[in-house]
Amino acid sequence: MSRGKTKHSSKSVYLKSAKETQLPPTPVAPPGYLLPVIVLSQFAGTSLWFAGNAVLPELQQEMHLPGSGTGLLTSAVQLGFILGTFCFALLSLADRVSPRLLFMGCALLGAGANALVVAAAESLSTVLLLRAATGFLLAGIYPVGMKIATSWYKSGLGKAIGYLVGALVIGTAFPHLLRALGASLPWQTLLLLVSGLAAAGGVLMYVLVPQGPYLGKGAVFNAGNMLQVFRVREFRAAALGYFGHMWELYTLWAFAPFLISAALPQLAPSEVSMWSFGVIAAGAVGCVGGGYASQRWGSARVAFLQLFASGLCCVLSVIVLQLQAPLLVLLFLLGWGVVAAGDSPQFSALNAQKAPPHLVGTALTVVVCIGFAVTIASIQLMDYLLTLWPPHAMFGLLAAGPVAGLLSMRRLLVNQEGNQHSSPNKSTR
Repeated sequence: MSRGKTKHSSKSVYLKSAKETQLPPTPVAPPGYLLPVIVLSQFAGTSLWFAGNAVLPELQQEMHLPGSGTGLLTSAVQLGFILGTFCFALLSLADRVSPRLLFMGCALLGAGANALVVAAAESLSTVLLLRAATGFLLAGIYPVGMKIATSWYKSGLGKAIGYLVGALVIGTAFPHLLRALGASLPWQTLLLLVSGLAAAGGVLMYVLVPQGPYLGKGAVFNAGNMLQVFRVREFRAAALGYFGHMWELYTLWAFAPFLISAALPQLAPSEVSMWSFGVIAAGAVGCVGGGYASQRWGSARVAFLQLFASGLCCVLSVIVLQLQAPLLVLLFLLGWGVVAAGDSPQFSALNAQKAPPHLVGTALTVVVCIGFAVTIASIQLMDYLLTLWPPHAMFGLLAAGPVAGLLSMRRLLVNQEGNQHSSPNKSTR
């Protein structure tokens, strides 16, 4: 009897929370300028992510860093981001505070933390602390930007988030482009340029993007909110698929310059930076293309196919990276970059769609928190293994993530197929 009352009570709370969101009864068309502004702001804010990696050679010389500096700087940002997303999810900040204000505040503070690296370059511990602080503040940029998008786009969410994550991908790659085009510029100038771009993006989001019609009432603080979202079975399936995807993605991005240099030692440093930009930025093609494909085939199927393709690239890298054919190797890496990131927006769309309506921001935040914790393990493991074995033998291990993600995705595929087959029957009744 008590069990039945508990179920009825939790169901009543869920229904009450869903009603309190007060979504508009009819679809609201967003202004045409809105998505480009959100995309540009997201691009600007997330360019802070790998800014340290783009100037790594100069930082290594300045601070006498060992060759493992790539792993240290990248992991500092990831650890900060994990701590930030955990705190934001625990406090349900993205569902309790104006997302626009939260985005702007974190973009301005993150830009400041990134700029301070210029003044602290003589201390490794201070630089790592500042990079961790930047990662912490990125927790108010990446998932919050997606929350802002979901507040405007009810239908076609996969397409909208495809553009949004595509902006993240290009923002992540952008410092490498600056490095390639401005190789003669001081590294301090490059970091300050990235900081200025991020600050401008935060202001742009706050000034030009109004509150969305699908932004429900703020959630009530409850430390259990971030665990409640995992009670939904389909949400768990989408989240586990995302975690498998994250095992591969950021390790590939973090070690892209190293991988290119090892496979093609004849390239000049500026060429390595340019190709690193290309490999990472190619993911934007997969994100946007997958967004359009999701309108026809659904987010679950598109995410599954791209995750399968990226896992296959992990396996093939063992062979391809040994080939003495520079053009083939570069084309392979570009293709790998496309599919490695292309499934990310569809996983985010699935997470937003399957989460409880009043906890979308919390759900997106806690999922990326766990996902980036996975990247720490992957990056550090790869950083260690690369001291023992050659690169071409190591990156095949990244396939473990896609395999695990594909196994978890089966339930979503079955449900999507069932919904597609049942919808014509429903419409004729």
